[in-house]
Amino acid sequence: MSPWDAPSVQWLKRQFSQSPFEPTRRVWPAGVRLTVMVVLFVLVTGLAAGMRSMAGDNPVLSLLFGAAAAMVALTVYAAAVRLLEQRPVSELDTVVAGPGLRRGTLAGVGLFVATLALIALFGGYGTKGGASVGGAFTILGMMAGIAVVEEILFRGIVFRLVEQLTGTRGALAFSGVLFGALHLVNSGATVWGALAIAIEAGVMLGAAYAAMRTLWLPIGLHLGWNFALSGIFGVTVSGNEGMPAGLLHGVLSGPTAVTGGGFGPEASVFAILVCMVPTVMFLRLAKRRDHLYTRRQLRSEGTRALS
Repeated sequence: MSPWDAPSVQWLKRQFSQSPFEPTRRVWPAGVRLTVMVVLFVLVTGLAAGMRSMAGDNPVLSLLFGAAAAMVALTVYAAAVRLLEQRPVSELDTVVAGPGLRRGTLAGVGLFVATLALIALFGGYGTKGGASVGGAFTILGMMAGIAVVEEILFRGIVFRLVEQLTGTRGALAFSGVLFGALHLVNSGATVWGALAIAIEAGVMLGAAYAAMRTLWLPIGLHLGWNFALSGIFGVTVSGNEGMPAGLLHGVLSGPTAVTGGGFGPEASVFAILVCMVPTVMFLRLAKRRDHLYTRRQLRSEGTRALS
């Protein structure tokens, strides 16, 4: 028997299959599904954090554990959607995974390069020391796991299910604020930094999901931005001090409004301005595609269009 025919592999393929299937149980209300899936992903987040801790600064272990954390998160989410919502997990359609991840990752890197270029233009960025290739791979593994877990939690679960309760605008606001608040637990966190993250990342990533109705693009954006920030240019990610050294050792200096201070470039006004551009583009695209829903529409038409 081929390894691809093993029962475990066939089960895994079924979780991501886009073929319609006959429901075997009733679909729970959105509020119940939201609570159950958030609790489930708090456990997944804890598991992913433990794997990152075990990997430490070892680039090989970091890449392996990062990939494992991403796979666990994707599989658990797909299985939960099929069980609790009785539908194929269309937002993780593997057919569009490659293009979505590539475009998102390149766009995420490009957005941060534009942000850092503006900071450097005002004399706020420099480098010292040599390059650390191993450190860059360590951070790549870490950020891969983080991007997948956080995007499933905040866009796949919180945004998507809150949208069914409040409409798209309510979901954008709620998930964005919650995403920013999460970063207050970081060692170098500030209230302004958390607010900046809510606006530039929380709303932008929610808008990307609303426009495309796939998680692959937000995952790529998240990964590309974080990897460029820390893995390439070596600056602080969201006030998270103690990160491994990246490819470069970046040094920020100057006014906090320009550099973001101890929180890092994400608290810079330039990060907000740069990320507002794709946010507006995604929202306009979502409007053209009729992907912006109101509570009235959802009540009259049901939530099938959001699945």
